[in-house]
This record gives sequence, C-alpha cells and structure tokens, in this order.
Amino acid sequence: MDVKRIAAFSDGAIGGNPAGVVIMDSLPSDVEMQATSAAVGYSETAFACPLGSGWKVRYFSPESEVPFCGHATIALGAELAVQNGDGVFNLTLNEAEISVEGESAGDHISAALQSPPTFSRAADSQLVANALSLFGYDESQLDPNIPIAFAHAGANHLVICLNSRETLAAMSYDLAAGRMLMNEAGLVTILLGYAESAKLFHTRNPFASGGVYEDPATGAATAALAGYLRDINWRHEGSIKVVQGEDMGCRSLLTADISAQMGSSIRVSGAARYIE
Repeated sequence: MDVKRIAAFSDGAIGGNPAGVVIMDSLPSDVEMQATSAAVGYSETAFACPLGSGWKVRYFSPESEVPFCGHATIALGAELAVQNGDGVFNLTLNEAEISVEGESAGDHISAALQSPPTFSRAADSQLVANALSLFGYDESQLDPNIPIAFAHAGANHLVICLNSRETLAAMSYDLAAGRMLMNEAGLVTILLGYAESAKLFHTRNPFASGGVYEDPATGAATAALAGYLRDINWRHEGSIKVVQGEDMGCRSLLTADISAQMGSSIRVSGAARYIE
C-alpha cells in the first residue's frame, strides 16, 4: 500500500501536522485501514478512492475511525492536485459531502477545504467541570468573552478559551483520563485557545480520543471554532488566523474564512509539504 506522508498547514518548509494519504482504485477493508493507520503512526491517515465524479474518503487514527479530519483532508487535496492537476475535488465522507481545492505549483502545494455545516451550543455544566479539572484550570483563567461551548464542524469538539498565552503554553493533562473524558462525551478533541486579537488565535488540541496527546494542526477543530465565533457574533470580520503547534516545536498556520450565513460551511486553508 502506497502511503504518502504529507504535513498539512505547514509554515513554509517547517511545521504542519503529518498525515498519511492513501489513494487507491477501491478502499481496503476496515481492518486493513485501521492497521495501516496504526503502522503509519500519525494522528490520522486518509483513504480515498474514486466515486462517481468525486472521491470516497474515510479517516482512521491509530486507534479508531473518525468522521472528519481537517489536516488529512488538506493533505489529500494537495496530493490529488499533484496527481490530477489543480482543481476542486468533491469528497463523500461517512456522514457528509464536502469539497477540497488543491493547488500545486512547483515545490509549493496547498489546499482549502469546505467543512461540513457547523453548529454550537452551551456545554453541559458537568462536562465543563470535568474538562477544567482534567487540565487543572479554574474560572479565573478563562476568557469571559468566549464561553466554553460544544462546537461541531463535521466532528465534535469542546472549545475552552483562556485569558493568557502563558496558561495555554503550560497545558498538561493525563492522556488516559483525557481519553476517558472525550470518549464518554463523544468528543474528537478539546480545543484550547487564546485570542491574541479578534482575528488571531493561538490554539492547542489534545486528541486523547485517538490516542494522541496533542495535534500540531487541526482543521476540523479550527472550523468548529470559527463556526462558534460566528454564532456568538465575534468580531472576526470574515476570517481568522490560527497559530497551532508552537508549544510542540511544530508551528502550523491555518486560515478560516467565515461567511455570514449561520451554520454554513467554513473554508479552512493552508500550505502542505511532503515529509521525506
């Protein structure tokens, strides 16, 4: 099985979140895809095959299948552009229809995905208490302008925004406890964020549900965050920039474009690079 290894949302020649990309005439069995993802060892591997005029896509982490993965979609879009030329590729996921636009120009490859529809709601008080306990946070460390919320853009996330960059940088939690909390709450990740300004966010994404302590770039969670900011009438002016992975030594850059229509798709874009 030919697995392409691509870092999505890279910062030039560095950073980004590694993803596996497998493009075949037909999808392997679930057992083969799960085993391949575990062997690759990245937080997700995307598997794609032709379906009509587009592509059928499934995503696997080393421990489980996930419904949608942003950085693996960016990696897939970049590889589809390399193989087929620049264009917009329609993707059929298990639970949604989306698209990704890929561009390839010499050594520069990039992609932009359109997320599934978004929605958000206030987080359950017990979930909030459990999440704050997991990370050792208290109310005094939270951003009062961005309440903790459940946010969805193809996958479920809990959004916790903090009031200082230093608190975000000091993130620490127990992986086993985090896995239990996320699995019980049906969360793919917990997004921890800090708003440096209305249009620039720093984020970290524990992905314990997939057996990964932290992701360096998370397109699905960025889309969910952007949809949530739209829901609370945040001053985004149509887009936000997200810096992720800095505290892992793997700086990643994501852009989320936010239309005015409530619940509509979020466009998340970034550069990509092949991993030797």
